[in-house]
Amino acid sequence: MNIRRNQIGRWMVAPALGVLLAACAAPATSPTKTVEVTLAPPFGDHAVLQRDKAVPVWGRAGAADAVTVTFHGQSVRTVAGPDGRWRVRIGPFAASSEPADLVVAGASTLTLHDVVVGEVWLCSGQSNMEFTVDDGGSTYRVNGPDAEVATANDPLIRQLKVERTVSTVPAETVRTGGWQPASPKTVGGFTAVGYFFAREVHRALGVPVGIIDSPWGGTPIESWMSDPARNSTSLAAVLDARWKKQLSEWPPERVARYPADMAAWEKAEREAKANNTKNLLPWPQPPAALDSPALPGGLFNAMIAPLQPVALRGVLWYQGESNVGHGEEYAELFKTMIRSWREGFGQGDVPFYFVQLANFGDEGERADRGWAWLREAQEQALALPNTGMAVTIDIGEAHNIHPRNKQEVGRRLALIARARVYGLPPEVSGPVFAGAAREGAAMRVRFTHVGDELQAHGGEPQALELAGADRVFHPATGIIQTDSLLVSSPEVGEPVAVRYAWTNSPRANLYGDTGLPVVPFRSDSW
Repeated sequence: MNIRRNQIGRWMVAPALGVLLAACAAPATSPTKTVEVTLAPPFGDHAVLQRDKAVPVWGRAGAADAVTVTFHGQSVRTVAGPDGRWRVRIGPFAASSEPADLVVAGASTLTLHDVVVGEVWLCSGQSNMEFTVDDGGSTYRVNGPDAEVATANDPLIRQLKVERTVSTVPAETVRTGGWQPASPKTVGGFTAVGYFFAREVHRALGVPVGIIDSPWGGTPIESWMSDPARNSTSLAAVLDARWKKQLSEWPPERVARYPADMAAWEKAEREAKANNTKNLLPWPQPPAALDSPALPGGLFNAMIAPLQPVALRGVLWYQGESNVGHGEEYAELFKTMIRSWREGFGQGDVPFYFVQLANFGDEGERADRGWAWLREAQEQALALPNTGMAVTIDIGEAHNIHPRNKQEVGRRLALIARARVYGLPPEVSGPVFAGAAREGAAMRVRFTHVGDELQAHGGEPQALELAGADRVFHPATGIIQTDSLLVSSPEVGEPVAVRYAWTNSPRANLYGDTGLPVVPFRSDSW
């Protein structure tokens, strides 16, 4: 079944659209009855089609109906199956900013207007991807929202917003807000990270850029994995047991109270930001229920499966906050999810670029390192081909899990795409830990991707730690020596391990000469 959430936070069950479509495709009761042709969610007025690739177009029609798709002078014909499903491939087409009609003709005819060809990126994850340019309030507003909205006059940057939906089985379709060209009237509702990424790519290439926005705040990675993918991991039994335990801890009265709890938290969050204070209310987890966004597989089924196999250039992913505390699991889950999504889209190892979690929490706190372990688990996905990681350890806000500088997050993701997908400079990485060796009472740390020289912004290098054979880490100081770092601590006379930015909210101030930050690292394997 498909489940949608209404605006006040309650859950409501919607009839499975697949059942409705099947009913539409039932044999006609009279010779004059016809079944109107329909299109899958990625297609509509103002759509952006991926350039330089064969483009799958699919939908429903009457059983055995002939369907013809016409675009840019090319026509492809097929016949719908017994269940009414049909699919064709058109293209590939070169990039084109000229609006054109895409016509689908069956027993009825659909004409999509203002369709362009360019670059298409899928944006997904949790709240920091859902974070909009300007939500009209104070929860999701980027830095300088008024100026960003006022200057958003580029109809060749377009967003398709997927409605929040949960499903217990892979869905065939999903509601969307339709493709929206960027303008002062629309851009406030765009995913901020996706929009600023698209703006950078559009400026660099001069071609249309479409972003498919399909995130949901506060959701764990398990929700975004198909059942077969999740069950293929070594963690399947652990995740199943955890979910059953969560279900048992959510009696009906607690589920019913959730909308009020969330409303209270959002009010406190607005007040805290207005007063430049910290929201003391704990963030209310979504209910564990079969209609909950925390349902394992529920968001993949409802918000990703209906988009497959749309032609796209790549995926942007910003998620992980809801898995802090389970960093030891995340690496396997994340890599498995990437592989399974790529298989579902059927276009090989499409680029998959993600955001490493920003600094968050009490600065200097070293007892709880849950965010550091999750960041490391994210980084391990770089072992897969065509992956890239935007490091944001330096641009978070210690007491705001939703940092507002989304312009820089989008820019850093775009730097990766510019270099690796589009062959444009500059360098796509900050310095990366290459190794450490003891030199007397200090540790010499070496890096790749430094450029000419390491830099410490705002003073001496910060967020460094050393440990001896006792495995107890102590604050340390660092001396930059061109492209390496000499780290020492008066409390560690015989160091054996070094760490940098390995707390939840470190003051990370080391950079390469490109202005990109040093990737958090540790030399130990403890």
